[in-house]
Amino acid sequence: MTAPIRVLVCDDQMLIRTGLVTIIGAQPDFEVAGECGDGRAAVDLAGKLRPDVVVMDVRMPVLDGIEATRLLAGAGVPHPVKVLVLTTFNLDEYVYEALRAGASGFLLKDAPPDRLLHGIRTVASGAALLDPEVTRRLVGRHAARIRPAATTPDLPLTPRELEVLRLIADGLSNSEIAASLVISPETVKTFVSRILAKLDLRDRVQAVVYAYRHGLVT
Repeated sequence: MTAPIRVLVCDDQMLIRTGLVTIIGAQPDFEVAGECGDGRAAVDLAGKLRPDVVVMDVRMPVLDGIEATRLLAGAGVPHPVKVLVLTTFNLDEYVYEALRAGASGFLLKDAPPDRLLHGIRTVASGAALLDPEVTRRLVGRHAARIRPAATTPDLPLTPRELEVLRLIADGLSNSEIAASLVISPETVKTFVSRILAKLDLRDRVQAVVYAYRHGLVT
């Protein structure tokens, strides 16, 4: 029998946190490893409990979700933990920084339960999750904070791979890219894997940032 996905829930609003714990705990393939109300507690608990995924709010007392994410999943962390950021898009100004800090993805707090559960499973599997509905708005909103590269490199990508990269940066999911290019989702997955490998990128989040930094999309 496959071991359950162990989830640590971190949100300073008790009502929201209780709702998340209830939804996650009701799933047979999930286990709520713990819960807390601030980023410092999340870092401490993650070190003790070693969850598979931390569901992280952004705005919290003591230590915010950005710094907590950096300590859990940032560059140089010896045993990084996968972090799924939940945000109220119209309020949180620093979600982009959380993604740069190492988060594996993000979802809106008003996402339906099935999307939340799918997101946790996606992140736990090692894939990155960018909510297709808000990716373009998110990166576009923070595009001015992405320092452009001095020069555009000669990309080691084929024309089709470059096309796929631009669609990723536009916030399209694999199925949407497949429909746009009239290819199968499996072929899209292959293209995405090749793009990440050729550009030495960790996930789709980094691919989006890369595309904006190098002027492939505006």
